[in-house]
Amino acid sequence: MNFLRTISFADAINHRVGRVVMYGIFVMMAVLMWSTISKFGDQPSLWTLEVAQFAMIAYFFLGGPYAVQMGSHVRMDLFYENWSAKRKAAVDMVTVLCLLTYLAVMLWGGISSTAYSLGYFGSDPFSFFAGLFTGSEDIGTLERSRTIWRPYLWPIKAVMCAGLLLMLLQALSELAKDILVLRGEEA
Repeated sequence: MNFLRTISFADAINHRVGRVVMYGIFVMMAVLMWSTISKFGDQPSLWTLEVAQFAMIAYFFLGGPYAVQMGSHVRMDLFYENWSAKRKAAVDMVTVLCLLTYLAVMLWGGISSTAYSLGYFGSDPFSFFAGLFTGSEDIGTLERSRTIWRPYLWPIKAVMCAGLLLMLLQALSELAKDILVLRGEEA
């Protein structure tokens, strides 16, 4: 029963987020089109390249879990396609466990980087964020990009952390589905 709750919770969140984020490609296209038009008018916008990059980061990190859920990520089907469902699930379990390890390390680094972008220079970012919620910590000097536009970096780093957390949830959902297949149960 616990597996089914994990699967339905992660799948529902990632489905909703993915359906919204999939339209982010149009945001990116609009920003890049504005960049092109403004260059022809001899008034190039300084912000367009970074906004397009930030939109691509958000699109990639928040849309990735939805792509995994839909099975539309890249997979080497040379042998995989002809395997039985249980063999596929066993191989997928190993790769998902590797993915979970990778995502946990990435999330730890992302949280540390987000804390740094909020002006925290210590070694325990979780205590910093807990302190922000309780009021015992203050935000320091906010990190900015080194470009001429100089946007703050914490919002995109927070989006990356949210995307990594959603991907962790989806990876746990996929692991639970694989376990159910190996048990001979329906997900």
